[in-house]
Amino acid sequence: MTPSDGGGIRPVDTEEFDRFFTECRYTAFRLETLQIYDVGYEEEAFRRFLADGQIITTDSHSEWARIVGGERHFRRVHVVIEPLTDYLRFECVWAYRSNVEAGEDVNILPVAENTWPAGIPRSDYWLFDSHRLVRMNYAPDGTMLTPELVTDPGEVVLANAVRDRALHLSVPFSEYEKRFDADMKPL
Repeated sequence: MTPSDGGGIRPVDTEEFDRFFTECRYTAFRLETLQIYDVGYEEEAFRRFLADGQIITTDSHSEWARIVGGERHFRRVHVVIEPLTDYLRFECVWAYRSNVEAGEDVNILPVAENTWPAGIPRSDYWLFDSHRLVRMNYAPDGTMLTPELVTDPGEVVLANAVRDRALHLSVPFSEYEKRFDADMKPL
């Protein structure tokens, strides 16, 4: 998603970004489109998963469970290109299963290679309470560059429409994972 007027965007530091999660009153929605993310706190868990399929829990699991627990409704759609990358298999087993247990609605929008769903941008964002839009910018290797707060009303409306379309096209993670074994390899 690109701003319609070139304005209404500013970088967000870690402290402010973290505050968005505690300040949101009703809903938080995440659109994920990358097939690999390079997230520091996952490195050891990802390495172990690749080495022997071992799943370890980390402090990030309990922290996320604390955030998504309660009255607010957290939802996510991840557009995944099949066959799944090793990272996506890991994310499904390590993160999404525990996210769902914690109360987050995780949905998957599977697509075949060289296809992409119409109306869904190839960019990640968080949308808090349907009015606070944070664009997540990543390097090609999945390393986070910087989140940006987007205040352009047209972009916020578009993000809401994309959210609704992505939710309509996707399936709940609990349904999606039935197509795979415990390590998210196709049955």
